[in-house]
Amino acid sequence: MVAKLVLLLFALAGNWLLDFLHVSLAAFRIAGGVLLLLLAIDLVFAHPTGLSSITASEEHEAQRPGDIAVFPLAIPLIAGPGSMTAIVLLMGQTGTELAQATVLAMLAACFGATYLALILVDPLGRLLGVTGTNVVARISGVLLAAFAVQFVLDGLREADLFARASP
Repeated sequence: MVAKLVLLLFALAGNWLLDFLHVSLAAFRIAGGVLLLLLAIDLVFAHPTGLSSITASEEHEAQRPGDIAVFPLAIPLIAGPGSMTAIVLLMGQTGTELAQATVLAMLAACFGATYLALILVDPLGRLLGVTGTNVVARISGVLLAAFAVQFVLDGLREADLFARASP
């Protein structure tokens, strides 16, 4: 629920926050694309960095007795920099209320799939094994990389950095 609320907040108020901070959507697309590309590289090469892993102090805090649902599970693992960036960018590309509702419905579907995966983590892990899990992660990484590069290209196009000078 915490991850859902965080991402819903970013979906509904992320573009307002960008406006408040005077950051253009083009700049956020480029920065978000770069962050998503780094996450994709982590997945493809199975080499976690600070974007997809927790720090030593976060790990120490997580070892304390108590509920791990909020930290580290909800934030930063489910609602981390990559998912926050993706939802703001996707909502920024919507032009109609129907498109926004579609993005929010897809967010709900992703949470449903995440919940199902968390419930079935042991059986899925046994079914896929280490190799199968790595194959799924790497395929996901390649798809995420393409998605990230598209965000960068869209940001560059929107920023009009490479506009041709008129003769």
